[in-house]
Amino acid sequence: MFYISATSPLVEFPSLPLKPTKFSAERKQHWQQLWSKSSSTWGSYYHHWLLRSYQLIIPEGSRVLELGCGDGRLLADLNPSVGVGVDFVPAAIERARQQYPELRFEIAAVEQLELGETNFDYLILSDLVNDLEDVQTLLLLLHPYCHSGTRLIFNFYSRLWQLPLQLAQQLGKANPLLLQNWFTVADLHNLFVLTNFELLQQRSELILPLPLPGANIVNRYLARLPLLRHLCFTNLVVARPLQKSLPKQPSCSVVVAARNEEGHIEELLERFPWKALGPNPELIFVEGNSTDATFTKVQQTIQQYPQHRIHLFQQAGKGKGDAVRKGFAEATGEILMILDADMTVAPEDLPRFYEALLSGKGEFINGVRLVYPMEEEAMRFFNLVGNKGFALAFSWLLGQPIRDTLCGTKVLWKRDYERIAANRDYFGDFDPFGDFDLLFGAARLQLKILELPIRYRTRRYGETNISRWSHGWLLLRMVLFASRRLKFA
Repeated sequence: MFYISATSPLVEFPSLPLKPTKFSAERKQHWQQLWSKSSSTWGSYYHHWLLRSYQLIIPEGSRVLELGCGDGRLLADLNPSVGVGVDFVPAAIERARQQYPELRFEIAAVEQLELGETNFDYLILSDLVNDLEDVQTLLLLLHPYCHSGTRLIFNFYSRLWQLPLQLAQQLGKANPLLLQNWFTVADLHNLFVLTNFELLQQRSELILPLPLPGANIVNRYLARLPLLRHLCFTNLVVARPLQKSLPKQPSCSVVVAARNEEGHIEELLERFPWKALGPNPELIFVEGNSTDATFTKVQQTIQQYPQHRIHLFQQAGKGKGDAVRKGFAEATGEILMILDADMTVAPEDLPRFYEALLSGKGEFINGVRLVYPMEEEAMRFFNLVGNKGFALAFSWLLGQPIRDTLCGTKVLWKRDYERIAANRDYFGDFDPFGDFDLLFGAARLQLKILELPIRYRTRRYGETNISRWSHGWLLLRMVLFASRRLKFA
């Protein structure tokens, strides 16, 4: 036996695969018979929609393992850099090997999985959990094939569709199935808790699983609505492995976008928590063509701290988002942080973000200003109303609770930021703040977003660079755009 320690109690993992049973032997024989003969079913529209859903989650060039891969169509269409398919039906694997020789296919029951020392970015279990004898043990056996950023993706029929599916089987338009488990999302969530995985997102797909007139519109829009989604044919679930805390403290880079913040620079450096942010943290100022003496003030103040790594750059573009990207491009740390120069968030709060990321409880740590009471005039009334409204909209869009979208303090791993940057074209480049670029990107990569409450203070120098009405209109446009990319794609 061996153990993996996470934030929950130790979980024991079997060191050997399960032995074949009568249950699995019966299913192997059943599916071998189905794959040995050709049949015409109504499943083509369903499988096309399923591929589309997976392509929204899995970027091309990923390392993908599919369990219960059948003839390998789904795996091949995802264009992985490394693709491995496993199925216990020889007829299906033989067909997969002939059609997709560039991929690796293995004949094995998933409960007897043995692939050596390797891991994958994505593990797919498509229409599989309802046909397994012991899902809990299988989940435990998957941990060796996961790294900290691995995502498990499941899809399985809704129990609501049990009778219609049986009718289609009797008409010969759906593959006959042996007795099924009929999992619910809540059942799977419980098994994740027991096996050291965490549910990240759940989507319902396909109110109309057949190519009927208007089916695309119904499935793209109506199936996303709160009440109607319960009528959907299939559930799609994304989970991540819970990993133990890192044995060493990683390096950290803190980016400070500074425009017209001359009066805050000296205090920021005096209060910066150098000793609590890992080994030799890096502080990067990106000055945004200020109308006051911010650039000169940073230059002068840096000279008072020769023992620390402090860098100053001047952005070529406009907006905080451009400044943050410049800072991230220059950063050398394994962890990237954003701190506003206006001191509305205390530098002393940064170690909390650092520890939250190291704990593994979150992969994208987002500050929340709306929990603790604010100092008087820290946020205007309409700004507060707007923040709360956008928080509700983004919680629905991202599938994870978001209370504060515009808090300037955000923390993530550099490796994840590089993945966000590589997929930036999916959303476009029109976010002057940088907050939504990061939030959208994190949601697209299925990162676990964790919110950390902080106290929000009144700025003591200068004026905010945010325009309530013009920027509010821009945010609304961004919400509508993101809804087409994330919710109604």
